[in-house]
Amino acid sequence: MAIATAAPPSVPLVRGRQRRILSLQSRSTVLNWAGFSLIFVVTLVAIAVPLLAPHDPLVPVGMPLQAPGKEGFLLGSDSIGRDILSRVLYGIRSSWFAALVVVAVGLLFGGLIGLIAGATGGWVDSVLMRITDGFLSLPAPVLAIAVVAALGPSFVHTLVAVSIVWWPFYARLVRGEVARLAARPHVEAAKLAGVNRFRLARRHLLPGAVPNAVVAASLDIGTLILTLAALSFLGLGQSAPAAELGADSARNLSYFLQQWWVPVMPGLGVLVLALIGNIAGDSLRNLMKTS
Repeated sequence: MAIATAAPPSVPLVRGRQRRILSLQSRSTVLNWAGFSLIFVVTLVAIAVPLLAPHDPLVPVGMPLQAPGKEGFLLGSDSIGRDILSRVLYGIRSSWFAALVVVAVGLLFGGLIGLIAGATGGWVDSVLMRITDGFLSLPAPVLAIAVVAALGPSFVHTLVAVSIVWWPFYARLVRGEVARLAARPHVEAAKLAGVNRFRLARRHLLPGAVPNAVVAASLDIGTLILTLAALSFLGLGQSAPAAELGADSARNLSYFLQQWWVPVMPGLGVLVLALIGNIAGDSLRNLMKTS
């Protein structure tokens, strides 16, 4: 008895499916590039904040506690009549550049430690990784608070404290990537050819470890913004009357039930900024996967 078999799909149908798949992939790539470009957009906005802010964030320019949209205050005014929009813009500028600085310091210092450990191996690797493990074993927020409390509350001290607790993650990541690459045949061949360790690390190991480290750093931007805002909320950031998102929310919590916009608007600034950082990081990760 003959067995019925399904007819193969026609050529036009297959080509139509392929076109739809390519169209979806193209749209996904465009969306990922748009998401990643948010990093540059926010950076440009942060640079241009002195031109975009309608008022000086430190100077009272109107009646206190004006509701959003009244008396020319788009986001309202605070308890002494300062423009909340201007303070939020300057707070976004401060938080964004602070996160980028911590990421850059963590990548440079932690990446260097990881590169040396992975490329050298032996007792050097063991010593450096045990030091790294020591930092990783401590609760990062508690360690950051302790460092800021010891140095004294200030913007620079906050950056130092967060950088101290952040670099071990990059050290571990880069060391793992370097150790993985060191076992590749072309690296083994370079070692047998007599290539010195410095040149081997610079030409064969570091280029392979950089992409994953950069992706990890981009994913950390949103978390760093929240961490810095939390430290500022606890009073461990810049002193008053500096415009900081976390500090502005903390100082005005007493107005939450009556003039809700005074503490909420800086908090929304943190939310938007962290969301942009996460979207940009996810988009860069997706682009690296498809490249």
